[in-house]
Amino acid sequence: MQKSTLFFLLGVSSLAAYAQSSSTPLNVYDGFETPTLGDMWETSRFAPGAIAIESSIVRAGHSALRITLKPQDVFEAGRNGDQDSERDEILENRRLISHEDIPYEFSWSMYLPPDFPIVPVRLVVAQWKQYCGSESAPCSDDSPVLAVRYIGGVLRITQEIDHKPVVLYEEKRDLRGSWLDLRFRVRFTPQITGRVQTWLDGKQVIDYRGVTADSESAATGYRSPGYFYFKMGLYRNVMSQPMTIYLDEYRKREIAAKELF
Repeated sequence: MQKSTLFFLLGVSSLAAYAQSSSTPLNVYDGFETPTLGDMWETSRFAPGAIAIESSIVRAGHSALRITLKPQDVFEAGRNGDQDSERDEILENRRLISHEDIPYEFSWSMYLPPDFPIVPVRLVVAQWKQYCGSESAPCSDDSPVLAVRYIGGVLRITQEIDHKPVVLYEEKRDLRGSWLDLRFRVRFTPQITGRVQTWLDGKQVIDYRGVTADSESAATGYRSPGYFYFKMGLYRNVMSQPMTIYLDEYRKREIAAKELF
């Protein structure tokens, strides 16, 4: 399914309806304990057979989600000089979309098997994208406002606002063969009151204050208020080798502003 379908699924009217009807603070969890992927997740961003609930490698409970990306899975041709890409990701259901200025906490665990290829190819394992008002607008091909990347054995957490990429954290680290626990507290806003706090395996590695979203602009297509959707899995430049990642213990909740200490 291509970007046009994604924009339909995340239509402006639907987002506005959820913004108006949401009265209970968001608090969701998925330990991937059911035989099939739960309805928290939208399925357009992975190929048939790419995901499976399995019980051999788990962080907690009895099962976890395995995603195996094969060449040409959910292929997209490069635009504006970018390389072609392929992906298998799970995308949060539109009812879980993050709203501008509301603080959220996200946490999950990921595992890369010992034979995971370490290659100098763009690889995004989690990302937050700002909703663009139209698939024909320039912002439809923008990079994520916040992302977790693993490229050539280097773990990076990156931000891109107004087409200016910034590395918030970088560590050369072999992630293969052990679980990595990630926790983010974020407030997306084009104001200086934005926040990104990140913990890896319980150790805080980022405490960023400042702009965390693009401003409304007729030139780019972004609208106000902003909305942000989360995806995780495997998104990379096209290559011939398959990749597998395991995910478990996903949580997302709205938090009080005072929790952004």
